[in-house]
Amino acid sequence: MARRVVEDRMAALERTGARLFVERLRLEWRPGTPIAEPSGRLTFRPVRDTEEILSLMTQVLDGTLDAHSREDLARMSAREAAVTHYEDELAHYRSPQDWWRVATLPDGEPVGFVTPARNDYNPIIGYLAVLPAHRGNGYIDDILAEGTRVLAAQDVPRIRAATDLGNAPMANAFRRAGYVNVERTINMTWK
Repeated sequence: MARRVVEDRMAALERTGARLFVERLRLEWRPGTPIAEPSGRLTFRPVRDTEEILSLMTQVLDGTLDAHSREDLARMSAREAAVTHYEDELAHYRSPQDWWRVATLPDGEPVGFVTPARNDYNPIIGYLAVLPAHRGNGYIDDILAEGTRVLAAQDVPRIRAATDLGNAPMANAFRRAGYVNVERTINMTWK
């Protein structure tokens, strides 16, 4: 029944010229769900400043599977996309930025980052990424576990996250970390 309702609404929008842009998974972690212990492969430190997070955000856009980021990259440079994302979302989180973590190799080389945060509604994993040179090594699991630990230490009732249905590596990382899919959202566009 619910599927039919969604299909009918999508068909009505398509008649006005809309098309499917992306389907997203909305995920949730709940207290009591195990969190992986640190593997020791990476170390974590707070983000130093805005310039550091913008630089990392710019780098991870190379090869991104995120539909909104790919659309941004069709209209602007990676740096402009990173600044826009930061200013429109990350800068508005209600939580301390010292929760944000940069993951590094033992020699200090950045591998990725996570921005555990609190938006207007929930504790969230706001941004989670691995730098292109380090993808495919399973670091995403370590980085997500660190972000989850930061928020779990705040005694939160849940942690929310989202990713595109088509971003299988990210969706699988959340699944392995014990996040469950609680809903899906469909983004339509008239472009």
